Amino acid sequence: MTNDHPTIRRDTIAARLANQQSVSATALAAEFDVSEDAIRRDLRALAAEGRCRRVYGGALPILPDAAPLAARLGEGREEKLRLARAAALAIGPGELLFLDSGSTNLALVEFLPEDADLTVATNSVDIAAAVLRRQDLRLIVVGGVADPLVGGCIDAVAVQAIVQMRFDRAFIGACAISEDGAAADHFEDATFKRAVVASARRTVVLATDDKLGRRAVHHIASLRQIDMLVVGPGVSDDQRASLDAAGVRAVMIAGRD
Repeated sequence: MTNDHPTIRRDTIAARLANQQSVSATALAAEFDVSEDAIRRDLRALAAEGRCRRVYGGALPILPDAAPLAARLGEGREEKLRLARAAALAIGPGELLFLDSGSTNLALVEFLPEDADLTVATNSVDIAAAVLRRQDLRLIVVGGVADPLVGGCIDAVAVQAIVQMRFDRAFIGACAISEDGAAADHFEDATFKRAVVASARRTVVLATDDKLGRRAVHHIASLRQIDMLVVGPGVSDDQRASLDAAGVRAVMIAGRD
């Protein structure tokens, strides 16, 4: 195929990635009769848009519900604000909180109680910036190499920092919530989250409707390990019964009287 128009070429590559196909820079360069540098520029642009994950020699498709944080911030904003507002009501004065990287936990920052002597630890670049903008919150940044897919640090350095801390309340992000518990799509992310759960007196998960009933590959915590699960009013009676049967300690339904 000979087609050196970058827009058409990039759209073709994006369509393959959207169909969960991995792509090779060498193969694409031969197919489109362009240089590998041109293909790498295409892949960098697509990765910046959250449409693929760059790897050596090409790119991988983004798993469902695993777009980079920057691409998720505006999705379902009203639902995330509703969950965050409800979850913040449970926070007590003087607590050390952990806010896991995620767009719903980012929404929580604006609802944290004012002048409550709170300290927030986070592995998220965006959450850290939001906390820093508030004058009444202390901030602890959990460092390491930032993963662009997660939007924060989840490597061994970050895990080592977490195991040295004890949180009053940890807000954990999850890709899936089912009777099997909370789970994530990526191994390193799940490993990091398990360390946070082990270091927290209370674990809270804010789950948007699309997470309920979904399963992911890597286990984070059983429902019995989750002290509070915050869900929206769209949760069905069957879903609620399934959660209760699996042993979730408390379910807060945000926005329901």
